[in-house]
Amino acid sequence: MPVYVNSFLEPEADNEEELVRVTVEAVREVLSREKISDLAEVSVVFVSEEYMQYLNNLYRQIDSPTDVLSFAMQEGESLAGMEEELILGDVVVALAVAEKQAVEQGHSLEQEVACLVVHGVLHLLGYDHMTDEEEAAMRSSEKEILKKLGWNVA
Repeated sequence: MPVYVNSFLEPEADNEEELVRVTVEAVREVLSREKISDLAEVSVVFVSEEYMQYLNNLYRQIDSPTDVLSFAMQEGESLAGMEEELILGDVVVALAVAEKQAVEQGHSLEQEVACLVVHGVLHLLGYDHMTDEEEAAMRSSEKEILKKLGWNVA
């Protein structure tokens, strides 16, 4: 299953190689758990806080940065002939926001990135947290996946 990771950070992250490894692992674990085809494709992009604010304002009309956004490609009806190629969409992570949250929560940046990527990929697969029931199901899945990845989650 192709997982594409891009970084548009200036300057580049010191631990970019480790973040890419954690990201790929997280995407693959979510897709495996959800029994998604090995042909599925996900893109993860690390961006600056400023660019995330731009995206959040453009797509959600919220003029502040957020930690993660998901842009699903599989919403609605399937297109004829697209059964074999399954492009799930893009997950965008603001690395500076992730760094702040990691410090606030007392864990590593790698763990925070894993949490955000898992959250984002679950959104690509249709999970949401608009109701209490949806949020409980999504949080349960997140915890299960993160534990399987070896992260200590409460």
